[in-house]
Amino acid sequence: MLDIIRYILFAVLVISCIAAALFSFRARRMPNPLDRGIFLGMMNISMGTMLVALSFIAMLMFRGSTPAVIVEAVFIVLGAFNIFAGIRNTTYYSRQKSAQS
Repeated sequence: MLDIIRYILFAVLVISCIAAALFSFRARRMPNPLDRGIFLGMMNISMGTMLVALSFIAMLMFRGSTPAVIVEAVFIVLGAFNIFAGIRNTTYYSRQKSAQS
């Protein structure tokens, strides 16, 4: 059962890493600042998911030494903040774009 969870977390890590790279690439190519903000918000969500998945993988793979627990907690907090900021930015720029149209 633990191996299945590890494989699922690894798949989430790989998918979110690829999604973050694609959203970053698309955001840098957008001429419209509102579209750029939407894609950067989606990139933040993907990066936050990547950090949270990475911390859960580290929790399952290694024993709970004090430095490891501190690093895992920092990754979870940073990932949660990235997810929150990405959702906030995406909704803000989506509302701005719909108000502009």
